[in-house]
Amino acid sequence: MNRKITKQVKIGNKIIGGGAPILIQSMTNTKTEDVKSTVNQILALEKAGCDIIRCAVPDMEAAKAFSEIKKNIHIPLVADIHFDWRLAIAAMENGADKIRINPGNIGSKEKIRSVVEEAKCRNIPIRVGVNSGSLEKNLVEKYRGVTPDGLVESALDKVHIIEDFGYDNLVVSIKSSDVNMCVKAYEKFSEVSDYPLHFGVTEAGTVKSGNIKSAIGLGIILNEGIGDTIRVSLSGDPVEEIISAKLVLRTLGLRKGGIEVVSCPTCGRTQIDLISLANKAEEIAAGYNLDIKLAVMGCAVNGPGEAREADIGIAGGRGEGLIIKKGEIIKKVPEERLLDELVKELDNWGRS
Repeated sequence: MNRKITKQVKIGNKIIGGGAPILIQSMTNTKTEDVKSTVNQILALEKAGCDIIRCAVPDMEAAKAFSEIKKNIHIPLVADIHFDWRLAIAAMENGADKIRINPGNIGSKEKIRSVVEEAKCRNIPIRVGVNSGSLEKNLVEKYRGVTPDGLVESALDKVHIIEDFGYDNLVVSIKSSDVNMCVKAYEKFSEVSDYPLHFGVTEAGTVKSGNIKSAIGLGIILNEGIGDTIRVSLSGDPVEEIISAKLVLRTLGLRKGGIEVVSCPTCGRTQIDLISLANKAEEIAAGYNLDIKLAVMGCAVNGPGEAREADIGIAGGRGEGLIIKKGEIIKKVPEERLLDELVKELDNWGRS
């Protein structure tokens, strides 16, 4: 796909925009001032594949905790600020690599200026965020409700406030829990601005419903070449957000690495415990950074063909299955040994 080339922004040791790879973000759900818990969660997210992490800064204790958190992690650290401009400055003083603010709730222009001047002095990017849930009353009245046009105007207003202070090291996000509104707002903003975009469907929901809404929204907008960094927002373990985001990017061909697992949905012809087998195979595959396709199939109709099309496959039969590698059957083994044989093949991948 042809991606829109946006302005490039450096966040710590990462780059977004300007055609750089799309980076995955998440946000901790620990108390930020609980440094040990926060660091442990960030390290787990790093292991899962998180590129940039954001922490809430509701008070000065959380802002000051950034200095200790920063010492123990390996990815850029973003401060999420609302209402108090002093927290933004304190977070930057304590090592934040980027700050996320909504200039509309920070206060007077002088307070915003103070935040911008500190960011400018340290060359720290600012993510300007607007949300459909807090769209300004005058824009709600102007557009007769919360609309994509209103969200875009709000975002541009916030960008212009910061630009007027002589700073353009910016990333923009326009969030809504309504997928269609979210997509339309990003499409419209992308037409009038070249700032890099942080995309996500906010307050998407639980792991089940939120994944569906996020996948639809991300699939549409990323397939149009829009978006430079993404977050899948889920009510659950943040690690689930990373897993889902990686799957979306891999499915769209925007990220390589990691085993793609395909499996059949099962039917009355299945004579093997395919559902358990597929889930366990996916867990095993998550531990390998191999850019290959693994098929786990359950019967003789499509199984052998699908397994041959994959780099490695399991084609189930009656209490047994075939291991197929690069299109060739290499062994037939009992059902209870299929996963052990899969591990052997993955451990030795590339040696034969």
